[in-house]
Amino acid sequence: MSILATNSFFHSIGEIFQPIFRAIGWVLAAIYGVVPNYAIAIMLLTLLIMLVLTPFTVKSTKSMIAMSRLQPEIKKLQQKYKGPEYRQELNEEMMKLYREEGVNPLGGCLPLLLQAPFLFILYNTIKGLSYKTSLGISAPRYIPASSKMYHNIAIAHGQLNSFGIDLSLKPFSHFTHWYDHIPFFVILALAVGLQYFQMAQINNRNKKTGQVIPSQQQTIQRIMPLLFAYIYFIIPAAVVLYMIVSTLVRIATQDILFRTGVTNVVVNPGNVVAKEQRLPAREKAAPTPPPKRQPSTVKRTPNTRSKAKRQRRTR
Repeated sequence: MSILATNSFFHSIGEIFQPIFRAIGWVLAAIYGVVPNYAIAIMLLTLLIMLVLTPFTVKSTKSMIAMSRLQPEIKKLQQKYKGPEYRQELNEEMMKLYREEGVNPLGGCLPLLLQAPFLFILYNTIKGLSYKTSLGISAPRYIPASSKMYHNIAIAHGQLNSFGIDLSLKPFSHFTHWYDHIPFFVILALAVGLQYFQMAQINNRNKKTGQVIPSQQQTIQRIMPLLFAYIYFIIPAAVVLYMIVSTLVRIATQDILFRTGVTNVVVNPGNVVAKEQRLPAREKAAPTPPPKRQPSTVKRTPNTRSKAKRQRRTR
């Protein structure tokens, strides 16, 4: 009963995404009609998707840099609220700090998290292109039956041959020769390597500016590419190609942001009061002492002294 419920759940999810699969398939077929090459068509489709995601990439890059800048403040709070009994106060103060600075602690992971739905959509679209009926007849799904792409895939029996590689296959698909696996492992290694390079690009920039890289951010940077490496083993090479191009676009976007100074942090004067309120009393500036009394420059003669004495006696 549980298996039937699970299958029903995934079937319902698939039905919800059907219009999106068809929309992506229609765009891909339209691009292929102009440039009849599967790899190039997927690259151009990726560029269109990344154009939509570029604002999120800019925002996440700024968030990662801002998180690095806030590390000294975070360490002060951790020292002030040290110990498990102050865990709640520490979390509240850190959340307050994030709100005042407009920083999302998970914002740096946004591009990788946004890739998940696009991977799912593109995976199902590519999988639909290689669909075959129960009689073994190729019947591509999600693309117009009148398109040039549909016609060519049907003739090739569901294969997406481009530059001598069938992009519908995976690294561990069945091949005639052992060396046929090599191009797929090269594509996989390139995808993972570019993701690590993108992370290193941000880390090197932070080191040059003297900013501390949060340990949480470092852990995520190590784990996320490995997680995607596992996914790359079980999805078609066409989808991995999408990840390669999308990572290259993010690397280029970050390089432009760093060179133009868009990601330079601007201090918000409105947060100065709030920061001073968070400091312990010993760290606050001492009040300014009153000015010292200046000695009189008038010279007192013997006559003036005696006159002053007579005035005091008469009083």
